[in-house]
Amino acid sequence: MKLVIFTPCQNEEATLSELFKRMPKKIEGIDSIELLMVDDGSTDKSVAIARNLGVKVIENKRKKKVAYTHMKGIETVLDMGADIAVSIDADLQFSPEFIPTMVEPIVSGRADFVSANRFENPETGKTVKPDNMPVAKYFGNRVGAWLVSTITGEKYPDVTCGFRAYSKEALLNLNINGKFTYTQESFLVLASKKMNIEFVPVEVKYFKGRKSRVVVSILQYILQSGISIMSSFRDYAPLKFFGLLGLVPFVTGFVAAIFVLIHWIRTGSFTPYKYLGFASIYILSVSFVIWLLGFLADMQDRLLHNQEKILYEIKSLKYGKSKK
Repeated sequence: MKLVIFTPCQNEEATLSELFKRMPKKIEGIDSIELLMVDDGSTDKSVAIARNLGVKVIENKRKKKVAYTHMKGIETVLDMGADIAVSIDADLQFSPEFIPTMVEPIVSGRADFVSANRFENPETGKTVKPDNMPVAKYFGNRVGAWLVSTITGEKYPDVTCGFRAYSKEALLNLNINGKFTYTQESFLVLASKKMNIEFVPVEVKYFKGRKSRVVVSILQYILQSGISIMSSFRDYAPLKFFGLLGLVPFVTGFVAAIFVLIHWIRTGSFTPYKYLGFASIYILSVSFVIWLLGFLADMQDRLLHNQEKILYEIKSLKYGKSKK
């Protein structure tokens, strides 16, 4: 089995050398290990440092954001013939010594996709907030995990961590459409394709005073992540998405209609709630239109699944099927 460890990078010259030197040289069940750096428009010496250490480098030339950079890494590791891929940040927030633990569930055949869990203490198993992690970011991540878990019907403790391991089967099935981030969407895509997903508790370091290159504003991050999750929810479970969306106006309109009907039964007149009755009919009509959109979207969803199957077969022909 061939493992490719890839590192998305932007201006990380201070930590790159140590990161690559600490990468595992041998892992049980792995025949060869190769390193890849996907540079997202660095203006420092990051690219030169990686190349001097013999690391394969792919350059974006200019900043193209995390989702594009990650998918560029996925495509490149497939080109490199990877059977397993691991993504790890370049800033030493995560210890590369955890990589063998991350790939073990895939090597053993238990999992297709493994994500690090920052919120479980590796020693005690208790849920904790990592030291120095901003409170707003912590609760934002917990809400995101709850939302993705609710949509998929699974229990995912951490859906935004960039430290991940993929089997070739997961790599071939992963198609990301989001422009901002890939993290939550990956879970929705792979869960919809019935991939086996596991979590590994790891230690994480949050450095005091360090500003995230992804999260410029907590409010912006929550908004863009929410849009990404909702877009994926709409695409991969349209009946459920539009069903829940239409439920809000339906309940509102139904309650209003029942109120007006009870008033009519008691008094024989719609006055003074005549316009409330008209409004309830309008609101109920809106809910039925939304549900109709859901049925139409579900018909398109069949086409989406067929397109995903075609993409999978094309990738399999190009890169080779996974070893099971």
